[in-house]
Amino acid sequence: MSANSPATSHSSFAKAYAIAWGLASVFYFLEYASRSAPAVMMPELSQAFGVSVLGVSGILGLYYYTYSTTSLVAGVLLDRWGSKYVVPMGMLLLALGCILFAIPTVSIGSAGRLLQGAGSAFAFTGAVYLASHGFSAKKLATAIGFTQCFGMLGGSMGQIAVGPLIHGVVTVTAFWIGLGIIVLLVAGVLFVMTPREQVAANPAAHGNILAPYKIVFSNPQSYLCGLVSGLLFAPTTIGDMVWGVRFFQEDRLFSYHDAVFAISMVPLGWVLGCPLFGWLADALGRRKRALIIGICLMLACALQLTFAPGALPASVTLLAFGVASGAAMIPYTIIKEANPDNVKGSATGAINFITFSVTALVGPVFASKLGKTVGTPTIDPQRHFFESTLFWVLILVGALLVSLFLKETGRNDARALPTRTR
Repeated sequence: MSANSPATSHSSFAKAYAIAWGLASVFYFLEYASRSAPAVMMPELSQAFGVSVLGVSGILGLYYYTYSTTSLVAGVLLDRWGSKYVVPMGMLLLALGCILFAIPTVSIGSAGRLLQGAGSAFAFTGAVYLASHGFSAKKLATAIGFTQCFGMLGGSMGQIAVGPLIHGVVTVTAFWIGLGIIVLLVAGVLFVMTPREQVAANPAAHGNILAPYKIVFSNPQSYLCGLVSGLLFAPTTIGDMVWGVRFFQEDRLFSYHDAVFAISMVPLGWVLGCPLFGWLADALGRRKRALIIGICLMLACALQLTFAPGALPASVTLLAFGVASGAAMIPYTIIKEANPDNVKGSATGAINFITFSVTALVGPVFASKLGKTVGTPTIDPQRHFFESTLFWVLILVGALLVSLFLKETGRNDARALPTRTR
C-alpha cells in the first residue's frame, strides 16, 4: 500500500483530528476554569468593580445569557464551515472576554463576561465535533467522556487552585489577563493543527438553518430534557460556582481556605460522576432510571446539608453531591435518542440553550432572595444557610417531578422511544 493511498490519507486525517480534539478539550478545561473562578474572588471583584457582591453576581450571571443563545448557532456554524475556523473563533471570543473582564469598569467587565459566555458555547460542541472525526465509533463515547472530565477538572481547578493563586501570587487583574493570553495561545495552535474540511460537499449543511430546530422544538421531550438538566445544573453553576465560598464563609463560619476547598469538591465530583452515570445509564439500558437515581442522591446530600449540616464534613457531602450531579448529563443522551438522527447536533444546541436559560432565570431569583443578605449582621447565619440550602432542595424536587414525565429511551425498556429517522 502506497504512502498516498486513501487508507493512509484517512488515517493521517483522523490523527490530525484527534490532536485537534485534544486541544479543544484544553479549550473546554479553560472555559470551565473561567466559569468557576469568580466564586473564589467575589470580594475582590466587588472592590474592583465598585459594586456590592449582589452586583457582582449580576455581572457573572450575564455569562449564561450568551452561553445559552450562542449554543443554538455553534452546531450550525460547525456544520456549515467546519471546525478549523469556528472553534478557534470561539476561543478568541473567550480570550477577549477574559481580558476585558480584567478592566475594573462595570460596563467593560459586563461585556467581557458576555463574550466569555459566547465563546465558551463552542468548547464542548467543538470538542465533540472533532472527536467524531478523529475517533472510530467504538472509541467515540470514551473520547467524549474524557472531554467532559477535562471540563469538570477545569471547574475544580478554577476554584481549588485559583483561590491560593490570587491570595499571594498574582492579582485578580493579572489572573484574567494571563488566562486570556493562554486561551489565545491554545487557539493559535488549534488553528494550525486542525485540518481544512470540504464542507461545501454537504448540501444539507447549507439549507435552512431553522429546519433542524423546528423538528427539535416541536418535540415536547426536548423541553423536558432541557428543563431537567437546567434544574440539575442550577445548584452547581449558581449555588457552587457563584455563591459557594461566600455562604460557607459567612453562614458556616469557614475560613476562606476551608470554604474554597469544600466547594471545589463539587466540580471534582463531576470528574467522577459524569462518566460513572454515563456508564450506569448504558449498563442499565434505562436512561430515566439512572437519571432518577442521580437526582435522589443529590437530594439526599442537599437534605443532609439543610437539616443536619454538621453530621458529615462539608467536603464529603459536596463531593458526593458532585458525583451524583453527573446525572445531569443523561438528558443530553435522552434528547438525542428522542429526536431524529439528522438533527442530533441541533438537539445538543437546543438542550444547551434550555439548560442555561434555566440557569439564567434561577440565578437572579436566588441572588435577590438569599444572595443579597449573605453576611448581613442582622441575619442569623444558621437560619440563612438553612433557607439557602432549602432553596436548592426545592429546585431538585422540581427536577425529580419533571423527570417523571420523560419517556424512556434506553434499549432495555419495551416502551423506549425508537430513534426516529426522516
